Formats: sequence, C-alpha cells, structure tokens
Amino acid sequence: MKANILNRVIKTLIFAFLCISCSSDLDFDQVNDLKLEPVFVANLAHFNVPANQFAVNGQAQQIASDVVDFDAFRKKFFNENLVKAELNFEIENTINRAFTLNILLLNDNDEVLQTIPLVIPAYSGSSNVIKYPTEVFENERLVLLKQTTKVGFLIQVASGPPIDENSLGNLKLRSSATVYMEIE
Repeated sequence: MKANILNRVIKTLIFAFLCISCSSDLDFDQVNDLKLEPVFVANLAHFNVPANQFAVNGQAQQIASDVVDFDAFRKKFFNENLVKAELNFEIENTINRAFTLNILLLNDNDEVLQTIPLVIPAYSGSSNVIKYPTEVFENERLVLLKQTTKVGFLIQVASGPPIDENSLGNLKLRSSATVYMEIE
C-alpha cells in the first residue's frame, strides 16, 4: 500500500512540474522574415555532330544551324525568383577544321536577344577541349535572358581541308547552367 501511495505522489509531482514548466510566447511573424537563397546546377544543352554531317550531297556546308524551344522562363515562380544565372560551355573538336559557334538566345518573335560567340580551333592531333569563360547574367542582361523562349545554334565552318561523307572527327558541346534564386 505504501508503494501505491508513493507512486501516486510521484505522479502528482511530475504532473505539477509539467504544468508549471517554463514556456515563452511563440512569434509566428518570424516566417515573414524567411529568405531562401537556393542555388541549382543543371545541364543546359549538348550535341555531338560527326564531321560527315557537315557535308550534304558530297559538298561541305559552311553553315549549320538548329533552334530548340527553351521554356524555363515561362514558369512564373522561376522567372520571378531568379536573381542570377551563369552559363558554362565546353567544346571538344576532333575535326581538322576550325569553327565558330554562335549561341543565339531568341524570343517568341525569333528576335535575337543575345549572341554568345565561341571560337573553336581546328583539331591538331592533341586534346582539343576548350572551356570558355562563364557567361554571367545579372541586372539588364538577366532581364534579356528571362525573355528567352528559344535557343539557336549557328555553326560556321572555317576554311581548311575538305569535309566530305568520309571525314572523321566530331564537334561536341556540353553546357551547364548555375542559377541563383531568392525566395522571400
């Protein structure tokens, strides 16, 4: 019986202690001061064009082009919270010709908003991987980037040895984007 009374007293003291424990007022307005600054890295574009694709009907083409849709900025959340973007480009050329790659950022009316020119030296037998300086988009340049709905790739072939359907080598592009967001 004594154990039962002692057990009740201990339970009562613990309950009383829990009822009078320390507490403070919670400030739920702190959520209004919340500011998230996530950074995302993603693949942007890539291609691998064999040398023989620069020849059509046995004749070398001086210009090759392609346009692809780019709908990242159509998403309101992404468009409103993006504060900075960095584009990185790496090209490997194993074709014995030099090239110029113009990356065209286009709007809905196919108007060129920005051109990013990349000069590509001819392959000379050793590694020919070129990492270009990062293209940074902030302020006014970022405003133009946000209007981009299509990306065009315009490859101009420099003069040099003939290219035909038996030509060897490839022109490879790898690119990535690092985007900085601010969410309040």
